[in-house]
Amino acid sequence: MNEAHRELLSRRVFLGGAAAVAAAGLVPGRASAESDLARWRGRAECVTITRDDWGIPHVKGRTDADAVFGMMYAQAEDDFNRIETNYLTNLGRLAEANGESAIWQDLRQRLFVDPEVLKRDLYPRCPAWLRKLMQAWADGLNYYLATHPEVRPLVLTRFEPWMALSFTEGSIGGDITRASLPRLQAFYDNKAAHAAEEPEPPREPTGSNGIAIAPHRTRDGHALLLINPHTTFYFRSEQHVTSGEGLNAYGAATWGQFFLYQGFNENAGWMHTSTGTDNVDEFAETIVRAADGGLFYQYGTESRPVTKKTITLSYRTADSGPARRTFTVFATHHGPIVGEADGKWIAFALMNKPVEALQQSYLRTKARNYREYLRVAEFKANSSNNTIFADSKGEIAFLMPQFMPIRDDRFDYAKPVDGSNPATDWKGLYRLENLPQAVNPKNGWVFNTNNWPWTCAGPDSPRAADYPRYFDQAGETERGPHAARLLKSHPVFTPQTLRDVAFDSHLPAFAPDAGDGEPISGLVSQLVEAWNKLPGDSARKAKLADPVGLLRDWDCRWSADSTATSLGMFWAVLPRATDEQRLASLETAMDQLTRDFGSWRVPWGEINRFQRLDDAIDQRFDDTKPSIPVPFAPGASGSLASFGAKPQLTPSGGTTKRYYGTSGNTFVAVVEFGPRLRAMAVREGGASGHPDSPHFTDQAERYAKGDLRPVYFYPEDLEGHVERSYRPGE
Repeated sequence: MNEAHRELLSRRVFLGGAAAVAAAGLVPGRASAESDLARWRGRAECVTITRDDWGIPHVKGRTDADAVFGMMYAQAEDDFNRIETNYLTNLGRLAEANGESAIWQDLRQRLFVDPEVLKRDLYPRCPAWLRKLMQAWADGLNYYLATHPEVRPLVLTRFEPWMALSFTEGSIGGDITRASLPRLQAFYDNKAAHAAEEPEPPREPTGSNGIAIAPHRTRDGHALLLINPHTTFYFRSEQHVTSGEGLNAYGAATWGQFFLYQGFNENAGWMHTSTGTDNVDEFAETIVRAADGGLFYQYGTESRPVTKKTITLSYRTADSGPARRTFTVFATHHGPIVGEADGKWIAFALMNKPVEALQQSYLRTKARNYREYLRVAEFKANSSNNTIFADSKGEIAFLMPQFMPIRDDRFDYAKPVDGSNPATDWKGLYRLENLPQAVNPKNGWVFNTNNWPWTCAGPDSPRAADYPRYFDQAGETERGPHAARLLKSHPVFTPQTLRDVAFDSHLPAFAPDAGDGEPISGLVSQLVEAWNKLPGDSARKAKLADPVGLLRDWDCRWSADSTATSLGMFWAVLPRATDEQRLASLETAMDQLTRDFGSWRVPWGEINRFQRLDDAIDQRFDDTKPSIPVPFAPGASGSLASFGAKPQLTPSGGTTKRYYGTSGNTFVAVVEFGPRLRAMAVREGGASGHPDSPHFTDQAERYAKGDLRPVYFYPEDLEGHVERSYRPGE
């Protein structure tokens, strides 16, 4: 490094840290900047980043902290924008970048996550080993900014170690997002009618699939694991991270986090699926106003004071200037007040254990077997995800979230419960062995598709009757019976067989599998029945004869060249409650296809497309630009391989005719835990968030075909597949 470059880095460190240091009431100095720079350079000397021929970083550090430093540096190289956006979101500072429209999202976050508490109270009490990792986390991001002066952060010019506590588990849509924003705004903006007038917009449908197969059900006697998250696209980074202290994990890390959220090491693998269990509750509080204006809430025979505090939020104005809004917010012992309903204030209770959650999220990546994984789970700091587990000893398991409050099942916790009744309070947490689970079931497989736990292992599943009703609020999903049928029908599995299950093209919503009793009537049979009831000489019957015939003869499987898939998908999203609606919706679907594509007989691949034009988080799409046909369908149709597509906004503000995907299958992997680990994987688009990179869309064709590539897990696997090897800063 020459002196000119050294001086540039020093200036970048000095200037980048000025805002954060000034906010803490300190005066930045050249000495501290030089000290930071020296520390970062020293850490970088202990790290090697090797990019394989897919651009995926394989990070090797002398210690775990070195590996975390390199992991964050590599993530920042690939998509710093998503890292910063995630921390603006989780620190409650998004409005500083996006303007006042984000103020309510920030307020909701700050009701639960107080940066001052994280910095002053929680960070100092973290165990020393965790503080080392958090320091390395911040150093890796700051060194990236120091060595890339062309990168201009929206807000966060310097990362501090305590910030890692704001974002401790990598699921999509954490517990906090379940608190309604319109209701919160109506309460704190004093516009009670607002909540009724502007309902919460529908959340984007997401989900995931996880499957583990025991050795006695596999050809080679090795446990298998399917990792198949369904999230918004580009939500995670694919990485391989190793250290001289035993870290050797491969998988998907949510941008900005220093642990692999879904992945595997040489001996064990873990897949997380969003759970349907109820572990977030609302308490309806009876508020009493004293003569002097004081606020109290009723709790049994007591009147307890409502807790009040002030939150000041910054936001960017229309002319890009800074501004602030200050709120007085309230809480009871149940949690912060997030709104009002039927004259009661609504308190929101959820897990708030950032120190424990960060430890659990990281340490499970080093667990070598089920016993070690369960020991880490004793932190009880996973609240939103089921786990599908497999290891090289041949053990497999389905586990529920470990944070599970004990409640009185007389009350319906799916609705706000009476906060004035002490009997509704949480009564501690369940012991792990008392949660619904399936460990090494006799049938030899476990799975979850965001559905209830009562079918996770076929006949060896836990029984709903043995547990309170709040253990499931999701019920069954269209993907659940589909996965169960496939698992039952394969007596012997190989990695390829498990891959084929993950991409099975059957669409149960249109023609569901027969259960143990009578076959369930599918959408197509309902339509055919409605058409059969039309008079024989009806003009409408003649008009619909061909489209009804197309669907009647359809095998109810997706494919890129299937015209029945196109017609079925366009029809199924329209009203279908009555025979008249079914027939009218079919006519509407035909008209729409003809208007937009010239005929109602259009191959599904002509409509359903993958496209990635830029690195924006909220993308725009263009029918005139290149795109790739995708054969699979939305998960709501029962497709295990999910592709959530619809007409999208164009750069000019119009709407596309074609359907472009923005969610569904992302990082997909099949792992075999033999004496030597083998894995194959694919992800949406590519490893890089930069449009000028060859790895921006180099996996897109494979993704659309479900064509998984070999994972380079061992050093010898990388031989002949290395694109570049370097140290951070080079």
